[in-house]
Amino acid sequence: MALIALQDVSWGLGDAPLIEKASLQIEAGERICLLGRNGVGKSTLLKILDGALPPDSGEIRRQQGITIAALPQEVPAETDGTIFEVVARGLGESGRMLAEHHRLCTDSGKPAHSDTARQTISLQQRLEATDGWALSHQVDQAISRAGLDPGLIFANLSAGMKRRVLFCRTMARKPDLFLLDEPTNHLDIETIDWMEAYLLRHVNTALFVSHDRAFIRRIANRVMELDRGRLRSYACDYPTYLKRKQADLQSETKQEQRFDKKLSQEEAWIRQGIKARRTRNEGRVRALKKMRRAFLERRRILGNAKLRLQDAERTGKLVIEAKSVSYSYDGKPYVKSFSTAIMRGDKIGLIGPNGAGKSTLLKILLKELEPESGGVRYGTNFQVAYFDQLRTQLDGSKSVVENIGEGNDYIIFNNQKRHVISYLQDFLFTPERCRTPVHILSGGEKNRLLLAKLFARPANVVVMDEPTNDLDLETLELLEELLLEFTGTLLLVSHDRAFLNHVVTSTFAFEGHGLIREYPGGYDDWLDQRPAPQAPPSEHATQRNAAPKPKTASPRKLGYMAQRELEALPQKIEALETEQQDLFNATADPEFYKKEKSELTAIQSRLEAIEIEIETAYQRWEELEKMSD
Repeated sequence: MALIALQDVSWGLGDAPLIEKASLQIEAGERICLLGRNGVGKSTLLKILDGALPPDSGEIRRQQGITIAALPQEVPAETDGTIFEVVARGLGESGRMLAEHHRLCTDSGKPAHSDTARQTISLQQRLEATDGWALSHQVDQAISRAGLDPGLIFANLSAGMKRRVLFCRTMARKPDLFLLDEPTNHLDIETIDWMEAYLLRHVNTALFVSHDRAFIRRIANRVMELDRGRLRSYACDYPTYLKRKQADLQSETKQEQRFDKKLSQEEAWIRQGIKARRTRNEGRVRALKKMRRAFLERRRILGNAKLRLQDAERTGKLVIEAKSVSYSYDGKPYVKSFSTAIMRGDKIGLIGPNGAGKSTLLKILLKELEPESGGVRYGTNFQVAYFDQLRTQLDGSKSVVENIGEGNDYIIFNNQKRHVISYLQDFLFTPERCRTPVHILSGGEKNRLLLAKLFARPANVVVMDEPTNDLDLETLELLEELLLEFTGTLLLVSHDRAFLNHVVTSTFAFEGHGLIREYPGGYDDWLDQRPAPQAPPSEHATQRNAAPKPKTASPRKLGYMAQRELEALPQKIEALETEQQDLFNATADPEFYKKEKSELTAIQSRLEAIEIEIETAYQRWEELEKMSD
C-alpha cells in the first residue's frame, strides 16, 4: 500500500490552475525529485501532501498513522529561541511543552519568580503525563547527529546554519515521509555532502524539490515533473529522466504539429461557405469546434529566459593583482598573505565552508573592503558587474520596472534603445509582473531580476556571489552557457558543484586559518588534487599557482584481522540494510498492526537497533579505509 496517494487533485483558480487533475502514489523506499519551472506550483504540491493546504478538488489518501515532516523553502517567521527549542517545537504539542520548559530552565537573564516556578512545575507534570521526556533524548540525538550546538540562538545563525537546524527538526520527528523544499539552498558544499550521506543512510522515503543537479543525481531514484499543471512521473534516475524527457518533448511537438496542420485544413474547408455546413457535414463542423476549443485550451511550453551580456571594452591582459593581502575580524583570520594575478579570460570559482571568507575576499578584490595589509590594483578598462547573494542592489519597495529603469522607460543595451518591459520579458517577466513590487516576488524571480539588473550595464569583469539559489534548471543551464561564452573575466562563489564543474577554469579553495590555495579546474578537479587533511599549510601555499603538497607520510598498514574486518563490512552493512528494508515493508502492511503488542514492540526495538548498527558499521568502514589509504 502506498504511503500517500493523490487522485485527480487540482489547485488554483481560473482556466489554468497551477495543479490540474494530478495523480501520484509514493511508495516506501522512493526518493523522488520534483522538478519544474519557478512558479509552476512545486511548493504548493508539497503543502498539499503535508496537509497544510487543502486541494480545490480531488482525493488524498494517507496510510493510517503515517508521519510526515516538511522542510520549507523559507525560514518560518515564528522561529525563535535556541536550537534545542526550535528543534523540539517540531515534535507536536509535547515538543512545544518541552521547548517551553527548556526556555524557562535556561533563561538566566530573568530573575527567579514564583510564576515562572509554577509554570515550570506545571510543564514537568504535563510532560510526565504524556511521556514527553522521551522526546528530549530524540531532540538531543538529532542535534548531535547534525553537529549543532543546542544552546546557540537561532536568530543569530547564518542562512545556511538556519537551514541545517530546520533539516535537523525534520530529522528529529523520524518521519515515514520527508518533504524537502530546496534543501541545499544556502548550504556550503561540506554541509551538502553531510546531508546527502544522511539521506542515503537514514531516510527511507522522501520527496524533494531541488535545482542542485549533483544532489539530484546522487539522491533521486525517481523523478516527477510539474509542467503546465500536469504531473508526469519517470521511474528512473536523473540522467535517464533527461533522455526520456527530451524524447517526450519531441513527441509532443510532433503531435501538436499534426494537430495544427489538421486544424488549418479544417479551417480552410469551413470557409468554403454554405457547402461546408450542409446537414451531412454537421459532425465535421462539431469536430472543428472541438478542435478550436482544444487549441485555445492548450497550455504552451514556458519559454526560456534570453540571457545576454552587454558588450564592453576589453580589459588589459592583467585584470586584478593582489599582493600579500590579509584581513581578520575579531581576531579570526579570513584572508592571510594572499597573492594572485587574475588574467583576462580567467573564470575562477571560490569554494569553502560558510563563513570561511569567500565574500570577504570578493569585497577586497573589488576594493569595497580595505585589507589590513597588502594591496590590490586593477588593469586597464576595468568594468565590473557584481551579483550580490543578499540582493542588496534590489529595492524591495519599488516595482520590477523601477528597479531596472531607475525612472526611465528605456535602457541602452549594446548601443540600442530598448523599452524596459521588453528587456524584462527576456527574463520571463510578463508586463503585469513588471509592475509588481519586488518584495512580493519569489526567490527565483528576485534572482532573475538581479541578473537583469546585472546585465543591463556593460561589463568585462563579472563577479557572482551564489547566483544559483532559487533558479530553475532551465535558467541555470542558460546562465552556464552565457558564462561559458563570456570572453571577459569571472569570479564565482557557488555551492553548486555541477555549475562549478561546467563553468570555472580554476578554483580558489579556502582551507582554514585564512589560507587560500588555487587548483586548476572545477570542483571535481579540486577533489582529486586537494591534499589529505593535515596541519595548516605554510603561508607560501596561498600564492597563485602553488602546487598541492604531495603526501609524504607513508600509509599505515592494516593488520590481518583489521583487513578481514574491512573486507567483511560491505556484506554486513548490506545484510543489515536488507533486514531493515524487510522490517519497513512489514510495518507498511495494514495487517501488521493486528499483531500482539509484544511483537510490535520487539520489531520496533529491532528497527532502532539496526539503525545504530548500520551507523556504527559505516563509521568503522570509514576508519579502516582511512587507515588503509
